[in-house]
Amino acid sequence: MSLSDTAIKAAKPNADKAYKLPDEKGMYLLINPNGSKYFRLDYRFNDKRKTLALGVYPETSLKQAREKREAARKLLADGIDPNENKKAVKSSKAESALNSFEVVAREWYERKLTDKSEHHQKRTMRIFTKDIFPYLGAKPINEIRPVELLAALRPIENRSIETAHRAVQICGQVFRYAIATGRAERDITPDLRGSLIQANSGHFAAFTEPKEAGQLLRAIDAYTGSFIIKSALQLAPLVFVRPSELRQAEWEHIDLESKEWRYLVTKTQTPHIVPLSTQAVSILQSIKPLTSHGRYVFPSARTPNGTRAMSDMAMLAALRRMGFEKSEMTVHGFRAMARTILDEVLGFRPDFIEHQLAHAVKDPNGRAYNRTAHIKERHKMMQTWSDYLDSIKNGAQVIEFKKIG
Repeated sequence: MSLSDTAIKAAKPNADKAYKLPDEKGMYLLINPNGSKYFRLDYRFNDKRKTLALGVYPETSLKQAREKREAARKLLADGIDPNENKKAVKSSKAESALNSFEVVAREWYERKLTDKSEHHQKRTMRIFTKDIFPYLGAKPINEIRPVELLAALRPIENRSIETAHRAVQICGQVFRYAIATGRAERDITPDLRGSLIQANSGHFAAFTEPKEAGQLLRAIDAYTGSFIIKSALQLAPLVFVRPSELRQAEWEHIDLESKEWRYLVTKTQTPHIVPLSTQAVSILQSIKPLTSHGRYVFPSARTPNGTRAMSDMAMLAALRRMGFEKSEMTVHGFRAMARTILDEVLGFRPDFIEHQLAHAVKDPNGRAYNRTAHIKERHKMMQTWSDYLDSIKNGAQVIEFKKIG
């Protein structure tokens, strides 16, 4: 007699011992004294009697239990022990879980990013947890197809083209780590070449949000490379001159007592004055014992006597080592950062800002202002700017002000 749902529901436990309600082809329902009900299948394999668990009622329905029974009988017909097959499947699933994209990615993250900046670590993990893991995290990394990765990247691309390209780079590193550790056969990210909208490379990338700027400043302060390069990067946002002008800054042009740096603008060969804040003076004083014997404030490491200026790639390479990519921040980007925040957050007059950027500014009569125009106001602006950078670097709440004038 076959089992039915009605009979299963009506079956009551025996207080003394478990008992069976038979179905067909060796399957039965085992009812325990505590009321639990288990589907089982008795079978013989290699002349030995064995039992296969088919599920717990009601989580496993009668129909599902019978389907499992038929699958087991097919295995037996093929000379396979259903219990051993079940163990193998379970082991395979466990192995797949260990080789999932998320597991491999987190392992790569722990091994490869611990020496990177806090900003770089957080940005990378945010891409994983927000955009990649929900789509591909549970899938064995060796089974992920290019079309599946592209599907995960599309929502990122709609939000930020640069972030989508960054996600491809990060995923590529995870795939290559999986290859090295024997969990993937190839990196599929090259297959996506041309599938995403090309990132715009026609501008100098910059952080223009105060929160991002604060993260950048903290990363620079934590930089453990060359002290001279670190000092240049610390000074860069305070003075926001062109990168070539910062690299080629000469001690003879800097007056620490009057807090001014006077030089010829490389682009126009016109005189320019950079008011130096207290913070800028402090940075210059700290490096002076190391480099003031030579011509340049920031000399090349290859010329200890200071006869050559720092390489044009030195600061950029340091930013990359901190984890800031080309699409995110450049040395020239400090100018855009200052211009945006001085205007939109601190509310300084645009002509003050343009003067300090060494851009051509004309008076109401159309004549170019001289280099000393608004110099007192610019001194105040540069000190306010440095104080503001200190505040966001220290995690102060960002407050937006209305523009002045």
